[in-house]
Amino acid sequence: MNAAYPVLLCGGSGTRLWPLSRKAYPKQFMDLGNGKTLFKDTLKRASMIAGLKHPLVICNETHRFYAQESLADCGVESRLLIEPAPRNTAPAVALGALAALELEGDSAEPPLLLIMPADHAIGDNGIFAESVQAAIPLAAEGMIVTFGVEPDSPETGYGYIKSGESLAGEARAVERFVEKPSLESAAAMLAQGGFFWNSGIFLLRADIYLAELERYAPEIAAHTRTSWEARTQKKNFVKPGDAFLQNPAISLDYAVMEQTSRAAVIPLKTRWRDLGVWESFYQVGEKDQNGNVSNGDILAKGASNCYLHSSGRLVAALDVENLAVVETKDAVLVAPRSSLQQVKSIVESLETADRPECHLHTRVFRPWGCYENLSSGDRFQVKRITVNPGASLSLQMHHHRAEHWVVVSGTAEITNGESVGLFVENQSTYIPAGTTHRLKNPGIIPLVLIEIQSGSYLGEDDIVRFEDFYGRHEQG
Repeated sequence: MNAAYPVLLCGGSGTRLWPLSRKAYPKQFMDLGNGKTLFKDTLKRASMIAGLKHPLVICNETHRFYAQESLADCGVESRLLIEPAPRNTAPAVALGALAALELEGDSAEPPLLLIMPADHAIGDNGIFAESVQAAIPLAAEGMIVTFGVEPDSPETGYGYIKSGESLAGEARAVERFVEKPSLESAAAMLAQGGFFWNSGIFLLRADIYLAELERYAPEIAAHTRTSWEARTQKKNFVKPGDAFLQNPAISLDYAVMEQTSRAAVIPLKTRWRDLGVWESFYQVGEKDQNGNVSNGDILAKGASNCYLHSSGRLVAALDVENLAVVETKDAVLVAPRSSLQQVKSIVESLETADRPECHLHTRVFRPWGCYENLSSGDRFQVKRITVNPGASLSLQMHHHRAEHWVVVSGTAEITNGESVGLFVENQSTYIPAGTTHRLKNPGIIPLVLIEIQSGSYLGEDDIVRFEDFYGRHEQG
């Protein structure tokens, strides 16, 4: 019997879900309330499918710590595959195939891969598991199975699949793929029947996928194999070599599915949404008597058919309709629901202006905890730093800034030049520019302190790291 691995794809940046999703804090990891995330939902969905092995998680270096923390929260063991840079799904799935084949070693039955983007909402996980189980015999025989969703509206934000001749059970051959259509074309496909939304979820055999990639996109197959052979491996993650960067950014659909004769589609008979835009959150959300979907601290009077999201502050909506309002600590999005596909253009403008709001929230997560920017001005910056029990920042030095640390709660073990000491609530220390230092929490409760930075340059890239427990080279 073929072993089967869920492969969670976490490479997206979610720019159309700004301001909650940022490049360094993408949609699959963003907190949707009470610790709920799309990534954790995907882990749960995979755990409900009998016989699957531990997941393979594919993400980039920036998001590795979010994935590791989420896996720990869910009590799930996993192998992380760290892309040197995002190259879309075709190279990413090739990494998953090579990793699964390595894990299975000399097994006579090549492993199956369940390819699961980590940003989907599925109505009934039980029905999803049944659909996967129904696809296993077909995938084991060498078909590349995708899961099609029966459309309930002429959606222009999704690709479509035209089904062909019948195969085993409810499976059908794929006749053709249709890119995101115009509204007129989408309506015509619904009227004709036989079309499915392309969910982007696949079940395939690792060796078959690599063989089809060799046939239809040989450069991707070659670069990915070369990068895999040059991989470096740590305790719980693997980094391919730099040859991976030579891959074009291309999807599995373009590279293989639109060309292979092995494509099959099985209906996914439950509600599904690719949560790539705020309108999708409105569609799947619970609506009040006026058609509003509200999350967080919301006061709506005379509002109708709105999506209202508060991350902290009160959002009051008065006599408005068909709006989306998304509040975070440092940015607020207000747009007609009909314009939500264009949110990406806001992020592009922020990038052009080199504004930090497109990259980071005021609260930034690190493997040791998090920090939050409280205030900043000419030559100064104030942060609130939280260090998890037992965690430690790297041994580091800054060229252009000095730091003053004041302990708010917990116990800090602080290395300051040649001295190492314990500091408790209301105690403080000063670290001059150019001094080697480290912050550690030796206690069993979170360490909270206030950091006051001062100097000519306060960027996060002003850091020389000497030792780091987390294998990092970038700032933070």
